[in-house]
Amino acid sequence: MVMTKYIANIVTASRAVFSLPLLCIPLSSAWFYVIYLFCGLTDMVDGTIARRMGAVSAFGARLDTVSDLVFVLICGAKILPLLRIPMWLWVWIIWIALMKIGNLTCVLIRKKKLISIHSVLNKITGFALFLLPLSLHFVEAADGTFAVCVFATAAGIEEIFLTARGREVL
Repeated sequence: MVMTKYIANIVTASRAVFSLPLLCIPLSSAWFYVIYLFCGLTDMVDGTIARRMGAVSAFGARLDTVSDLVFVLICGAKILPLLRIPMWLWVWIIWIALMKIGNLTCVLIRKKKLISIHSVLNKITGFALFLLPLSLHFVEAADGTFAVCVFATAAGIEEIFLTARGREVL
């Protein structure tokens, strides 16, 4: 029974581990999407598993943030170069990234640790971002990217207000 308290962390870590092969697998292959969906599923269930098993921990939260970062950076490295979107959307994406980095930096300076804000808007943004590569066969890249940027901007602004009020964790 001792092992059950680590299940959520194993699920979380598997996201980072299984993200690595995505670098070598063509975006058009079925394997890319199978692994991509698996990684997305781990992101959706790891927190629920931790809460239900009474295994929520600061380490698990940090591992979740790191695993999310690995998954997003790898997917971004694979998908962003293929997106045919206007320059103004690229500028918006960079602005959002700088806003997120600024928020993380403020929290790091204030709390002396890396904390990711798990607000409803951030969860909606994450889900929209997760759906973007899956929707590229049905939706224009610029339209899908625009929608994600709207959510990400709202989430980033919310983070600024939450950080300013000292509410880094929801």
